[in-house]
Amino acid sequence: MAYIEIKSVVKSYLRGEQEITPLQSLSLSIVQGEFLVLMGPSGSGKTTLLNLIAGVDKVTRGQIIVDGAELHSMSRNQLAHWRAKNIGYIFQLYHLVPVLTAYENIELPLLLQSLSRVERHSRVMTALEAVGLADRKDHYPRQLSGGQEQRVAIARAIVANPGIIVADEPTGDLDATAAQATLQLLKRLNQEMGKTFIMVTHDNKAASVGNRVVLLEKGVLVNSYIGTSELSIQNS
Repeated sequence: MAYIEIKSVVKSYLRGEQEITPLQSLSLSIVQGEFLVLMGPSGSGKTTLLNLIAGVDKVTRGQIIVDGAELHSMSRNQLAHWRAKNIGYIFQLYHLVPVLTAYENIELPLLLQSLSRVERHSRVMTALEAVGLADRKDHYPRQLSGGQEQRVAIARAIVANPGIIVADEPTGDLDATAAQATLQLLKRLNQEMGKTFIMVTHDNKAASVGNRVVLLEKGVLVNSYIGTSELSIQNS
Protein backbone atom coordinates (compact mmCIF):
# COMPACT_ATOMS: atom_id res chain seq x y z
CA MET A 1 0.00 0.00 0.00
CA ALA A 2 1.29 3.46 -0.92
CA TYR A 3 2.47 5.78 1.83
CA ILE A 4 1.60 8.86 -0.23
CA GLU A 5 -1.30 8.81 -2.73
CA ILE A 6 -1.74 11.72 -5.15
CA LYS A 7 -5.01 11.34 -7.03
CA SER A 8 -6.00 13.49 -10.03
CA VAL A 9 -4.51 16.61 -8.48
CA VAL A 10 -5.06 19.96 -10.15
CA LYS A 11 -3.45 23.16 -8.88
CA SER A 12 -4.49 26.52 -10.36
CA TYR A 13 -4.07 30.14 -9.37
CA LEU A 14 -4.71 33.55 -10.87
CA ARG A 15 -1.94 35.81 -12.14
CA GLY A 16 -3.80 39.02 -12.80
CA GLU A 17 -6.73 37.90 -14.95
CA GLN A 18 -4.92 34.85 -16.31
CA GLU A 19 -5.43 31.42 -14.76
CA ILE A 20 -2.19 29.46 -14.37
CA THR A 21 -2.40 25.66 -13.92
CA PRO A 22 1.00 24.27 -12.87
CA LEU A 23 -0.45 20.77 -12.26
CA GLN A 24 -3.07 19.11 -14.45
CA SER A 25 -4.83 15.99 -13.15
CA LEU A 26 -1.63 14.42 -11.83
CA SER A 27 -1.66 11.04 -10.10
CA LEU A 28 1.31 9.43 -8.34
CA SER A 29 1.97 6.85 -5.61
CA ILE A 30 5.03 6.93 -3.32
CA VAL A 31 6.03 4.07 -1.03
CA GLN A 32 7.38 4.52 2.47
CA GLY A 33 11.16 4.83 2.63
CA GLU A 34 11.49 5.71 -1.06
CA PHE A 35 13.90 8.40 -2.31
CA LEU A 36 11.87 10.02 -5.08
CA VAL A 37 13.34 12.65 -7.39
CA LEU A 38 11.13 15.15 -9.25
CA MET A 39 12.62 16.53 -12.47
CA GLY A 40 11.48 18.60 -15.42
CA PRO A 41 11.90 21.94 -17.16
CA SER A 42 11.31 25.24 -15.39
CA GLY A 43 7.58 25.70 -14.89
CA SER A 44 6.80 21.99 -15.10
CA GLY A 45 5.19 21.92 -11.64
CA LYS A 46 7.99 20.24 -9.63
CA THR A 47 8.09 22.65 -6.71
CA THR A 48 4.31 23.06 -6.79
CA LEU A 49 3.91 19.31 -6.33
CA LEU A 50 6.57 19.26 -3.60
CA ASN A 51 4.75 21.99 -1.67
CA LEU A 52 1.40 20.20 -1.99
CA ILE A 53 2.88 16.95 -0.63
CA ALA A 54 4.49 18.92 2.20
CA GLY A 55 1.23 20.64 3.13
CA VAL A 56 2.65 24.08 2.34
CA ASP A 57 -0.10 24.66 -0.23
CA LYS A 58 -3.52 23.16 -0.98
CA VAL A 59 -4.84 21.45 -4.09
CA THR A 60 -7.46 23.11 -6.26
CA ARG A 61 -9.00 19.73 -7.06
CA GLY A 62 -8.09 16.13 -6.37
CA GLN A 63 -6.75 14.28 -3.33
CA ILE A 64 -3.47 13.92 -1.46
CA ILE A 65 -3.42 11.24 1.22
CA VAL A 66 -0.32 10.74 3.39
CA ASP A 67 -0.34 7.71 5.70
CA GLY A 68 -4.12 7.96 5.92
CA ALA A 69 -4.21 11.74 6.48
CA GLU A 70 -6.33 13.52 3.86
CA LEU A 71 -4.41 16.76 3.23
CA HIS A 72 -6.95 17.99 0.68
CA SER A 73 -9.64 18.05 3.39
CA MET A 74 -7.61 19.98 5.99
CA SER A 75 -7.87 23.67 6.83
CA ARG A 76 -4.75 25.86 6.64
CA ASN A 77 -4.43 25.66 10.43
CA GLN A 78 -4.77 21.88 10.44
CA LEU A 79 -2.17 21.62 7.68
CA ALA A 80 0.27 23.74 9.70
CA HIS A 81 -0.02 21.39 12.70
CA TRP A 82 0.25 18.31 10.47
CA ARG A 83 3.30 19.75 8.70
CA ALA A 84 5.11 20.48 11.97
CA LYS A 85 4.84 16.82 12.98
CA ASN A 86 5.35 15.09 9.65
CA ILE A 87 7.53 17.19 7.33
CA GLY A 88 11.18 18.21 7.31
CA TYR A 89 11.94 20.83 4.63
CA ILE A 90 15.39 21.43 3.10
CA PHE A 91 15.72 24.64 1.07
CA GLN A 92 18.19 25.61 -1.63
CA LEU A 93 19.31 28.74 0.27
CA TYR A 94 19.36 27.08 3.72
CA HIS A 95 17.03 29.65 5.43
CA LEU A 96 19.10 29.66 8.62
CA VAL A 97 18.57 32.44 11.17
CA PRO A 98 21.85 34.41 11.09
CA VAL A 99 21.75 35.48 14.76
CA LEU A 100 21.33 31.90 16.00
CA THR A 101 24.05 29.27 16.32
CA ALA A 102 23.93 25.97 14.44
CA TYR A 103 22.57 24.34 17.61
CA GLU A 104 19.86 26.99 18.03
CA ASN A 105 18.82 26.82 14.36
CA ILE A 106 18.40 23.06 14.60
CA GLU A 107 16.47 23.36 17.86
CA LEU A 108 13.83 25.69 16.36
CA PRO A 109 11.34 23.01 15.17
CA LEU A 110 11.46 21.36 18.59
CA LEU A 111 10.26 24.53 20.32
CA LEU A 112 6.83 23.83 18.79
CA GLN A 113 6.66 20.49 20.62
CA SER A 114 6.09 19.62 24.28
CA LEU A 115 9.64 18.52 25.00
CA SER A 116 11.86 19.18 27.98
CA ARG A 117 15.13 21.04 27.57
CA VAL A 118 17.00 17.78 28.12
CA GLU A 119 14.99 16.02 25.41
CA ARG A 120 15.57 18.88 22.97
CA HIS A 121 19.30 18.81 23.70
CA SER A 122 19.48 15.07 23.07
CA ARG A 123 17.66 15.36 19.73
CA VAL A 124 19.72 18.32 18.54
CA MET A 125 23.01 16.60 19.36
CA THR A 126 21.85 13.41 17.63
CA ALA A 127 20.99 15.42 14.50
CA LEU A 128 24.32 17.28 14.62
CA GLU A 129 26.21 14.01 14.90
CA ALA A 130 24.20 12.53 12.01
CA VAL A 131 25.41 15.32 9.69
CA GLY A 132 28.94 15.42 11.12
CA LEU A 133 28.77 18.88 12.70
CA ALA A 134 28.79 18.25 16.45
CA ASP A 135 32.03 20.24 16.69
CA ARG A 136 30.38 23.25 14.98
CA LYS A 137 27.31 23.50 17.19
CA ASP A 138 28.24 26.92 18.60
CA HIS A 139 29.15 28.43 15.23
CA TYR A 140 26.93 31.03 13.56
CA PRO A 141 25.95 30.64 9.87
CA ARG A 142 28.49 33.30 8.83
CA GLN A 143 31.24 31.13 10.36
CA LEU A 144 30.29 28.10 8.27
CA SER A 145 30.90 27.15 4.65
CA GLY A 146 27.96 26.76 2.27
CA GLY A 147 28.16 22.98 2.57
CA GLN A 148 28.18 23.20 6.36
CA GLU A 149 25.20 25.56 6.33
CA GLN A 150 23.27 23.07 4.22
CA ARG A 151 24.20 20.29 6.65
CA VAL A 152 22.79 22.41 9.49
CA ALA A 153 19.61 22.82 7.42
CA ILE A 154 19.46 19.05 6.90
CA ALA A 155 19.90 18.47 10.64
CA ARG A 156 17.06 20.94 11.29
CA ALA A 157 14.87 18.99 8.84
CA ILE A 158 15.41 15.63 10.57
CA VAL A 159 15.57 16.73 14.22
CA ALA A 160 11.82 16.38 14.89
CA ASN A 161 11.83 12.85 13.41
CA PRO A 162 9.32 13.56 10.60
CA GLY A 163 8.12 10.80 8.31
CA ILE A 164 8.88 12.77 5.15
CA ILE A 165 11.89 14.88 4.18
CA VAL A 166 11.37 17.20 1.19
CA ALA A 167 14.22 19.04 -0.52
CA ASP A 168 13.91 21.80 -3.12
CA GLU A 169 17.12 22.03 -5.19
CA PRO A 170 19.26 21.33 -2.07
CA THR A 171 22.55 21.50 -4.01
CA GLY A 172 21.66 24.43 -6.28
CA ASP A 173 23.77 26.95 -4.32
CA LEU A 174 26.77 24.66 -3.64
CA ASP A 175 30.02 24.03 -5.48
CA ALA A 176 30.56 20.59 -7.00
CA THR A 177 32.44 19.14 -4.02
CA ALA A 178 29.95 20.37 -1.41
CA ALA A 179 27.04 19.31 -3.62
CA GLN A 180 28.35 15.76 -3.91
CA ALA A 181 28.93 15.54 -0.16
CA THR A 182 25.39 16.82 0.50
CA LEU A 183 23.85 14.29 -1.88
CA GLN A 184 25.75 11.42 -0.31
CA LEU A 185 24.60 12.59 3.13
CA LEU A 186 20.95 12.65 1.99
CA LYS A 187 21.29 9.18 0.49
CA ARG A 188 22.88 7.83 3.69
CA LEU A 189 20.18 9.37 5.90
CA ASN A 190 17.47 7.90 3.67
CA GLN A 191 19.00 4.44 3.98
CA GLU A 192 19.75 4.64 7.71
CA MET A 193 16.59 6.39 8.88
CA GLY A 194 14.10 4.72 6.53
CA LYS A 195 12.37 8.07 5.99
CA THR A 196 10.66 9.00 2.74
CA PHE A 197 12.73 11.56 0.80
CA ILE A 198 11.31 13.67 -2.05
CA MET A 199 13.75 15.95 -3.88
CA VAL A 200 13.31 18.48 -6.67
CA THR A 201 16.32 18.96 -8.93
CA HIS A 202 17.21 19.87 -12.51
CA ASP A 203 20.60 18.15 -12.28
CA ASN A 204 21.04 14.59 -13.57
CA LYS A 205 23.99 14.02 -11.23
CA ALA A 206 21.91 15.04 -8.22
CA ALA A 207 19.09 12.76 -9.40
CA SER A 208 21.42 9.76 -9.29
CA VAL A 209 20.94 9.43 -5.50
CA GLY A 210 17.24 8.61 -5.93
CA ASN A 211 15.51 5.24 -6.13
CA ARG A 212 13.04 6.59 -8.68
CA VAL A 213 12.93 9.65 -10.94
CA VAL A 214 9.62 11.18 -12.01
CA LEU A 215 9.68 13.54 -14.99
CA LEU A 216 7.10 16.33 -15.20
CA GLU A 217 6.34 18.54 -18.16
CA LYS A 218 3.73 21.30 -18.24
CA GLY A 219 2.09 19.95 -15.09
CA VAL A 220 1.77 16.40 -16.37
CA LEU A 221 3.70 13.26 -15.37
CA VAL A 222 5.36 12.15 -18.61
CA ASN A 223 7.75 9.43 -17.42
CA SER A 224 9.01 7.52 -14.40
CA TYR A 225 12.36 5.76 -14.06
CA ILE A 226 13.24 3.10 -11.51
CA GLY A 227 16.87 3.86 -10.70
CA THR A 228 18.75 6.35 -12.88
CA SER A 229 20.45 4.29 -15.58
CA GLU A 230 17.85 5.35 -18.15
CA LEU A 231 18.10 9.07 -17.43
CA SER A 232 18.56 11.20 -20.52
CA ILE A 233 16.89 14.35 -19.24
CA GLN A 234 18.32 17.65 -20.38
CA ASN A 235 19.15 20.17 -17.65
CA SER A 236 16.84 23.14 -17.58
